Amino acid sequence: MKVIESRNPKDVHKPLAPYSHQIEVSGDIRWLNLSGQLGMDMEGNVSEDSVEQLKMAFENIRINLQEADMDVENLTKLVFYIVGEMDADRRREAIGEFLGDHLPCTTMVFVAGLAGPRFKVEIDAWACKENK
Repeated sequence: MKVIESRNPKDVHKPLAPYSHQIEVSGDIRWLNLSGQLGMDMEGNVSEDSVEQLKMAFENIRINLQEADMDVENLTKLVFYIVGEMDADRRREAIGEFLGDHLPCTTMVFVAGLAGPRFKVEIDAWACKENK
């Protein structure tokens, strides 16, 4: 049995550098660690609107979770990296739509920049699930 497995889901853009979108650590509990997910779609499109980037990053997280046979309820921690201004009400609404009633630990950090000037949002995510 492989204890650590790296994966790149086919429905998320290819990594922009030498990294994996996710690493799963198996045992009695399977831990899934995701690389920072950007608001970029499969074709490399990135909205200029930071909340739309947030929503796309959430979709990339959802796809990564599905690849590991997990869902939003398995998330244990999210770290948001945000560049510039983002409407707080729209941000909260987007987060609420993604998480529903699930409340993982979260951290929000406003930063000067990310991997490139077009990126306004990046989200790190951790999840776990009992290994059956």
